[in-house]
Amino acid sequence: MRFRRASRAIQIGDVTIGGGAKIVVQSMTKTDTRDARATTDQICQLEECGCQLVRVAVPDREAAEAIPAIKRGIDIPLIADIHFDYRLALLALEGGIDGLRINPGNIGDRERIKKVVVAAKEREVPIRIGVNFGSLPPATGQRSVVERMVDAAMEEVEIFESLDFELIKVSLKAFDVPTTIEANRSIAQKMPYPLHLGITEAGTPKRGAIRSAVGIGILLHEGIGDTIRVSLTGDPCEEVIAGYEILKSLDLGQRGPTLISCPSCGRAEVDIIALAEAVEERLSKMDKLIKVAVMGCVVNGPGEARDADVGIACGKGRGVIFRKGEQVRTVEEANFLTALMAEVEGA
Repeated sequence: MRFRRASRAIQIGDVTIGGGAKIVVQSMTKTDTRDARATTDQICQLEECGCQLVRVAVPDREAAEAIPAIKRGIDIPLIADIHFDYRLALLALEGGIDGLRINPGNIGDRERIKKVVVAAKEREVPIRIGVNFGSLPPATGQRSVVERMVDAAMEEVEIFESLDFELIKVSLKAFDVPTTIEANRSIAQKMPYPLHLGITEAGTPKRGAIRSAVGIGILLHEGIGDTIRVSLTGDPCEEVIAGYEILKSLDLGQRGPTLISCPSCGRAEVDIIALAEAVEERLSKMDKLIKVAVMGCVVNGPGEARDADVGIACGKGRGVIFRKGEQVRTVEEANFLTALMAEVEGA
């Protein structure tokens, strides 16, 4: 069994973070939170694609006052993202928020933090101490960026602990992957609270998913991390899909089908790229936990197809379909997609 950093468990709504619980995938809405209907609709879409926690921006009083209406229309826990004005955190707590995220770089002095912590403690609402490189306090001395990030988080942790508050989650994020990795490695040794992982401002889905997979994946493989968000400039469902693909790649979680497909090469005698894309589109609408292989030549094709729950090894004009390692039928090229998907649906 892979080593995993021991962390304390906290409860956000009905979702457990840390303490050996499964890695939790979360996202953040892209709507104007003041528009409760649009925000609720987007969260419902996120629920459908497997999101387990969702965060909303709370930039002003009107957004904070929309929280009760949003909560009535959703089924997953809701977290309020608070910057600058501690009073918005208090309003969110009054509105029944399940979790808070505050930023040490801009939330204010100890007295303001104390008011938020005391109110959260009364309601048993966890708080994430979210440190981002871009909003660090001004640099002093010769400390590195990693040291500054860790110090900012630990100073906040110490304030929370002095107020007898331990419903804490911590995140240290930067766009730079090595910085994010080193900061999380460092703080993982300094405190027992669960860690939320992510690469901030990672970019558009194509490039941002790669950057996030490298940073988040390395840390998860080292046993560090309890919940993740893939921050992408795009549809938030893309964040959730990417998050689950990271977990599936490390055998840390499973949701929906897994597609194995060869990259194609000069040996391929069919359009394997088009076939794989068509299969992927069909699989995206399924929740079934199944491994499907789409292979294009005799080198790795039969082996990978046999290893999958359902697979096809394609040759010139014909393909062999395997199910649980056994050859079940041979089909003509025109029927590759329909025959494979029939086996998948029946598996």
